[in-house]
Amino acid sequence: MLALILTKLGYEVREACNGKEAIKLFDDSAPDVVLTDLIMPEKEGLETIAEIRQSHPHVKIIAMSGGGRVSAVDHLRVAKAMGADQILAKPFSNEAVAAALEMVLNP
Repeated sequence: MLALILTKLGYEVREACNGKEAIKLFDDSAPDVVLTDLIMPEKEGLETIAEIRQSHPHVKIIAMSGGGRVSAVDHLRVAKAMGADQILAKPFSNEAVAAALEMVLNP
């Protein structure tokens, strides 16, 4: 659903099913912005953020979470501390995604 929203907003989108796949895709395409969920199989979002920050410190990152065993707010606070430029708590609106992208791309 998020890919559809972003495509309608005019963005070129690449999708990954998990953090491990995302890192490989990131290395192959070098995007301007990474949107990552925090709860994922293979490699969690926090690990993904840390790896991207280490190799590409200037890439913009938007972290998303709906929680899990720990509240979304707690996950998102940690993501922000680890280098996420913007955070989105699920559920979020199309407008919230557009605003977060605008903030990271045109500060």
